[in-house]
Amino acid sequence: MTPPLPAAGTETAAGNLILDHYDRLPTVVAACVADPAARPDAEGFRPAFAFPEPDAATRSFFAAATARWQPLGEYGGHPLTLLDLTGNPATGTTKTFASLLIVARAVEHIRRTGTPVMLFTPTSGNKGTALRDAVLRALEAGLADPRELRITTLAPLSSRSKMRRSRLSTDSELQALNPLLLLDAARPEEVKTLARAFADAYAQAWARETGGRLWFSLELENYLVADAARAFFEHRSDPCDGGPRRLHAHAVSSAFGLLGYHAGRTVLEESGESAPHSRPASFLVQHLHTPDMVLNWKFGSFDRANLPRYTEDPATGLRVQHDDPVFPHAVHRLDEVLDPTFYTHRPATSPAMNDLIARFGGGGIVVSLQECLQRYPLIAGQLADTGARLPDDPRTLTEWSLVMAMTGVLNGIDRGLVDEGPIVVHGTGSYADTDYEAVGEADFHVVRSVEDVAAAVWKR
Repeated sequence: MTPPLPAAGTETAAGNLILDHYDRLPTVVAACVADPAARPDAEGFRPAFAFPEPDAATRSFFAAATARWQPLGEYGGHPLTLLDLTGNPATGTTKTFASLLIVARAVEHIRRTGTPVMLFTPTSGNKGTALRDAVLRALEAGLADPRELRITTLAPLSSRSKMRRSRLSTDSELQALNPLLLLDAARPEEVKTLARAFADAYAQAWARETGGRLWFSLELENYLVADAARAFFEHRSDPCDGGPRRLHAHAVSSAFGLLGYHAGRTVLEESGESAPHSRPASFLVQHLHTPDMVLNWKFGSFDRANLPRYTEDPATGLRVQHDDPVFPHAVHRLDEVLDPTFYTHRPATSPAMNDLIARFGGGGIVVSLQECLQRYPLIAGQLADTGARLPDDPRTLTEWSLVMAMTGVLNGIDRGLVDEGPIVVHGTGSYADTDYEAVGEADFHVVRSVEDVAAAVWKR
């Protein structure tokens, strides 16, 4: 077991979220995965929850899985800490960790069976970017051959600005083997339906024609295993077994990250390393385009009719309300998309998250672009000495997860929505358009149907 770091609530700690806890993976898999065995058949394929031995090449592959525990001072009497999960410059988001483990499983399957694997994933942007980066890292580390390990990514056309160029785009052979598809559809989350339909319709044909397997990788268990390590990292960096209960704040779409964190806490508690009574509370932060998890937590329903009534402020033109502190006080549009990353309606994870909040405390809040912009100078100052430093101009920000979470915390404190005690903000994503080169017209295929997807995937 990796030795604990000195516990100091005012000190920064850093580590590798995967390698530092690699020996815990079997325990986490046993706790989080109902059936860890491989499903080798073409239809419904997935590799086993087995990972490569941590040799030099594997350690190089996982080197991007960095995390930092960064105190931010106090606000309203609450000590604030940033759990910075944005340290991989090729992604800028927490999706790095699960993506590395997903690709590592594919690598181990290829090594054990000699069967090529084509990952197939729908994404709002960040998950796809991270999986493409993980595939490229595996190829560059020599863990697999380009024709053994491949990925097809399906994102909404509205997320084009989030999709990054890499060698999977600029190398003609790699681009052909790893197609990037953008769906032209009215609702961004239709990528999930289309991706599932393609996998169901063509998995067996893919196996017959290529000898490989098509892996539809969008499963909660794939993410729980990686995100459990957040709890282990916290326990090493700054254990929370004494004092007021901590609150963990997270900008969420389906709350995979918080569910994974709680899975890690369960492992710590069952091993006797941490006490159940010290389990932190959870605070969900969302935007008005998809406030579903907050609505479901507060009202037991996803019905938008439960949103407060907004009226137009004639002095500003903004929509305003002051009846319910859980929802924005001022907003440009009631359906505004603050960040297309958060696109999931009626997430199936809501009941599990509601249960955790009922058991351990917490709540939720919805924020608007107007509120984020009002808070931006203060948040930028709070993050100035961290690895998640914000750009001076918020118009260049293309990933708002961290700003959303920080705004939700500050608003929650000011509106009395959080109990006394320290707050940990999960820094799950932050990047600006100056941090990467977005894909160009020649880098992707626009699709509208299962047949379009098939034509693009088989074009090589």
